[in-house]
Amino acid sequence: MREIQAMSVLITGGGSGIGAGTARYFAARGARVTICGRRGDKLAEVAHDLGAACRVVVGDITQAADRQSILAGAVEHGGGLHVLVNNAGNMYRGPIATLTQDKLMEVFNSNVIAAMLLTGLAVPHLAKTQGAVIFIGSVHTRRAYPGASPYAATKGAVEVLTRVLAAELGEQRIRVNCVVPGAVLTEINQRAGLFDDATARKRLEGMAGMHALGRIGTETEIAEAIGYLCCAEWTTGAIVDVDGGLGLGLTAG
Repeated sequence: MREIQAMSVLITGGGSGIGAGTARYFAARGARVTICGRRGDKLAEVAHDLGAACRVVVGDITQAADRQSILAGAVEHGGGLHVLVNNAGNMYRGPIATLTQDKLMEVFNSNVIAAMLLTGLAVPHLAKTQGAVIFIGSVHTRRAYPGASPYAATKGAVEVLTRVLAAELGEQRIRVNCVVPGAVLTEINQRAGLFDDATARKRLEGMAGMHALGRIGTETEIAEAIGYLCCAEWTTGAIVDVDGGLGLGLTAG
């Protein structure tokens, strides 16, 4: 089992939610963390709390030049790269008859394609450290929510990618795993313009009873699973549900 201390960790979408929580988790355990995203103010807030352990690179992972600069910043800050957490993503919802090609391409680019391309760039660095790639999935692949087909399809793709890349990169001793969260308060719905902060919180907290454990989760609880998978040297291709039992499809009896 590896130790987090002194790891170099790159987290996309690190300015809020699970990304920010993961940055805090790793920095508190001695890692050198690089966070990236498009919103410099949000990233700066996280970095202020973490101090010298954290570097910010403002950039859009859907842009090739930005992917290069993000990776270069992480490698410089951490003296290499041990972990890539592909956390950045966007939400697109709507009835199937109303979906548009441009919006579908946009959400697949941000949630799947950009992560694939960034992972490809990171391979030479991860091979040197026998490092790890973590994808963030979603309980949308466990439960069917009407109107969520675009987002659910991207997260289904992420799970398949996890297994294929685990097989592909195993020869280089790079481990690839996926964490599937349940209901955790993030800003993804707010960024998509679907809810304001208060409505998003009320909606998520209203889902508490759908979880076998009776409550929604926290970003720290997702970060704990990410931390384990980064350190577990004989775990690859795993899809780990960290959802409080939401994916079980709990019924009233």
